[in-house]
Amino acid sequence: MTEMVEKLRNIALIAHGGAGKTSLAEVMLFDAGVTNRLGRVEDGTAAMDFEPEELKRNISISTAFHQFPWKKNTINIIDTPGDQNFFSDTRTCMQAADSVIVLVDAVDGVKVQTELGWDFAEEFGLPCTIFINKLDRERADFFRAFNDAVEIFHPKPIIIQLPIGKEDKFNGVVDLLAMKAFIYDENGKAKAMEIPADMAEQVESARENLIENIAEADDELLERYLEGESLSDDEIMAALKKGTLKRALVPVLCGSATKNIGINLLQDFIVQCLPSPLDRGPWKAYDPKGETEIELTPDPDAPFAAFIFKTVADPYAGRLSIFRIVSGTLGSDGTFFNTNKDTRERFTQLLRITGKEQKTVEGAGPGDIVAVSKLKESTTGDTLCDEKNKVRFTLADPLPSLISFALVPKSKGDEDKVFTSLQKLLEEDTALKVDRNSETKEILISGLGNIHIEVTVEKLKRKYNVEVELNVPKVPYRETIRKKVRVQGKHKKQTGGHGQYGDCWIQLEPLPRGQGFEFVDAIVGGVIPKGYIPAVEKGIVESCQKGVMAGFPCIDFRATVDDGSYHAVDSSEMAFKVAGSLAFKKAATQAEPVLLEPIMAVNITIPDEYMGDVMGDLNGRRGRVLGMDNKGKNQIINASVPMSEMLTYAPDLRSMTGGRGIFSMDFSHYDEVPVQVAQKIIEAVNKAKE
Repeated sequence: MTEMVEKLRNIALIAHGGAGKTSLAEVMLFDAGVTNRLGRVEDGTAAMDFEPEELKRNISISTAFHQFPWKKNTINIIDTPGDQNFFSDTRTCMQAADSVIVLVDAVDGVKVQTELGWDFAEEFGLPCTIFINKLDRERADFFRAFNDAVEIFHPKPIIIQLPIGKEDKFNGVVDLLAMKAFIYDENGKAKAMEIPADMAEQVESARENLIENIAEADDELLERYLEGESLSDDEIMAALKKGTLKRALVPVLCGSATKNIGINLLQDFIVQCLPSPLDRGPWKAYDPKGETEIELTPDPDAPFAAFIFKTVADPYAGRLSIFRIVSGTLGSDGTFFNTNKDTRERFTQLLRITGKEQKTVEGAGPGDIVAVSKLKESTTGDTLCDEKNKVRFTLADPLPSLISFALVPKSKGDEDKVFTSLQKLLEEDTALKVDRNSETKEILISGLGNIHIEVTVEKLKRKYNVEVELNVPKVPYRETIRKKVRVQGKHKKQTGGHGQYGDCWIQLEPLPRGQGFEFVDAIVGGVIPKGYIPAVEKGIVESCQKGVMAGFPCIDFRATVDDGSYHAVDSSEMAFKVAGSLAFKKAATQAEPVLLEPIMAVNITIPDEYMGDVMGDLNGRRGRVLGMDNKGKNQIINASVPMSEMLTYAPDLRSMTGGRGIFSMDFSHYDEVPVQVAQKIIEAVNKAKE
């Protein structure tokens, strides 16, 4: 079993959308003989993209998995989405990998999502290899793409291969480790040849650079190299692997996925230089309370431990839980313990995911990525383990939501059906958030972008036969006061029998932003009996929920009750509650009420060339730029912008930057709405009431 773990590689493919990840996965499967024809993303024939929503848009929406044998080893491919709408799935699924292949488009260079994926790899401590793809395309430039990577990525990328020919003349690569040239025919078959004479000088210089960089990762080797001693190929390869595993080196390979050039060499490199679960070493886990750190080794004979990193919800097959085994071994059926839910789970079949299909397997060990169906309690992020050896893994949170819509069922009375169907999709997509806003009475769905929400709506219809419409959500405005006032609230009503009498004087004054509501009892001499004071407070609290300007809750004020009177027979809690309510309405109207709006703290990352457009657009949204930072060739803008101006920002930024800008935002504080804007909001609210 240990030998099988040693011969296993778990590789995540990451890059910006359109860099060719799925095409690379397809050609790897084809070269390994797993598929008998080369699937193409453009034709909708790819084994890794099969959901109707993916075929419609020609993009990966969900991470896909497949496995293939290569030179007596097994490679698990994790093909992640590159579109920012689905990048949270990339982050979650990368945690199951042992190393990462970062694709860089030879035409466009490093794009912003590629950088984000690189940051995730750094966060999870995953060794990286760069594959410069699409060298057969017009305007493709290996060295421009490489220099782009050097400028942005750390540790420093080092060249392992050089391309032979340019653009449509690109037909092979020079391997600087083997010092051989490989020329490819139109079927992707490689032929080893002597290095072309016109490249001899360039290759010699690149080889020298490579050995120097590799030697730097090993002190003993560096000493021998500096003394002029020649290093053997085996020593160079061992040092390259060591440096890659330590994340001291980032090897750069090249080719074309669609032309099948350089792919066999990439697969050889994966087997020779990228880590097995054993190379990766121990994993960090915790005791069930999350307090004591525990190290788990990838030992087949150790107690079983795994984590669920992805869930697929299927209306027919039920919930499919995909997990990575960290230690121990699992049979084809049995039970395990879910530490997060503190419950036992039973499974009757162990499955391996191969594209859109699942194949039953007899067992699995450390490093294996497998799935079971119909677990009752377990969801993404949960730890599965041996009940006698309980542990818990801490997994990364999904990316925060960037855009929200109000969901309205097309058929009346379908609200509950919408909600239950959405709950199933939430299990599958941890970046989705669904909420019922009690204030606006809306079902809110939040995600990473317009396409993310559109795809969710399409899935609702396809999987659960539920149709909904999307509306722009209402903004949760607030009201407050600017002036200190003191008023009387008196409720006096005479009817047959007992009347109603409540009389209170309250002082309303503004509080600093974010202080909320404060109630002060300043009654002396029992002018209002103690038992009626809470009723006055209740009257104020209930009234302030509806404000006095446009019906929004009033916040950040202090109400002090300091005088009043009562009637021995006619006074009651209800009478004083009404008096408190009347006092608040009267006081708030006189205390210069103003409208407040939620302000978001926004962080925007964009390439330099879009700086002017984005800054101008922020000004048009009443935004305030608070600061700017550099990150590689990108600029990071920190700004505060009203929420009402950010409701459609995801698609707007996308179109402004050609999909190269990303942003995140969090609620920051409430601030006053400018008078002319407030007037329009109040008019719109009153019109809607009519």
